[in-house]
Amino acid sequence: MNVSDAGCDSGVCSNCDSCRGCHVRRPADVRNIVHLGAVRIAAGIGNDSPPSDIAPLIDHTLLKADASRDELKKLCDEAKKYGFATVCVNPVNVRYCASQLEGSSTKAIAVVGFPLGASLPSAKAFETRQAIRDGAQEIDMVINIAALKAKDYAAVLDDICAVVGVSSKPVKVILETAMLTDDEKIIASTLSKVAGAAFVKTSTGFGPGGATAHDVALMRRIVGTEMGVKASGGIRTTEDAREMINAGATRLGASASVGIVTGIDAKTATSKTKKTGSY
Repeated sequence: MNVSDAGCDSGVCSNCDSCRGCHVRRPADVRNIVHLGAVRIAAGIGNDSPPSDIAPLIDHTLLKADASRDELKKLCDEAKKYGFATVCVNPVNVRYCASQLEGSSTKAIAVVGFPLGASLPSAKAFETRQAIRDGAQEIDMVINIAALKAKDYAAVLDDICAVVGVSSKPVKVILETAMLTDDEKIIASTLSKVAGAAFVKTSTGFGPGGATAHDVALMRRIVGTEMGVKASGGIRTTEDAREMINAGATRLGASASVGIVTGIDAKTATSKTKKTGSY
């Protein structure tokens, strides 16, 4: 799909779900539609579901710069014990975690261009290839946020395509939603879909804010049912997790994963700090 040729110039048309070009061409109009209906989208797990049902949706996360081998081993052991979908780590730790998870259903995944998204597309592509060689089964990449805010949508699309194009594994595109307007979230979600990404993701955990139900619902409305939506940042309790799932999230990034699935309120033990790699 060529973004420059997509959509119409006269407003949101009746076949918008087929065309999808309006998401880029007229984001303000689409935002009005989203506001009316997105909050009703849910992923199928209700408010009364046991916390253990949430475990297969969780990317158990450790992204701090000084993560030790003992901490990484604990991360992997917890992921296997509770049945988390993945462990999400920095590329330098992928090989070790993949070896720790061998024989289990839990995957190792890597972040790319993390946490600023300010690497060249070629660097992100190189990082992606190496992470996959080291055992990463999914890639979580950060978009070129500056290009998005400058309305250089071709550069944003090229950046995402550079990773998707070399990845044999599913790619999640991190938007860093706390830095974006709703219109920018709409455009970034659309470009991620055009590029062939598997997921859109809210946050790095190092930015000015984390996931909100509003942002998850907005992203879900834009990408439809064909893509996943990952909520990450500030998810520390079972209630937080359910709120994101009911808004449309199909994956959760969290460092408080054990507390979420055991029903222990991690907010009493973990302050909501910024720029520490704590999801």
